[in-house]
Amino acid sequence: MKISVELTLTPLQNDYEPPIKDFIKKLRASGLTVLENPLSTQVYGDYDEVMSLLNSEIKNSLELLDAGIFLLKIVKTDRSNYKPSF
Repeated sequence: MKISVELTLTPLQNDYEPPIKDFIKKLRASGLTVLENPLSTQVYGDYDEVMSLLNSEIKNSLELLDAGIFLLKIVKTDRSNYKPSF
């Protein structure tokens, strides 16, 4: 089953950019389709592969932070080729 996941990492600390960049670089290295914008990151692929990656990388990221928030949305389809029609 193909899925699309939109996620946002919000480290609750002054120096917030390095943990975000590190997390995104690890997602990019996975070989999955990963797209970023200023507000979130999207990951596309097979459910088991995406969720396995996110399970380990979210845990790793949270372990490196004193406090942080992950927001996650999952859609049951691969929306990586979405083009607005307006």
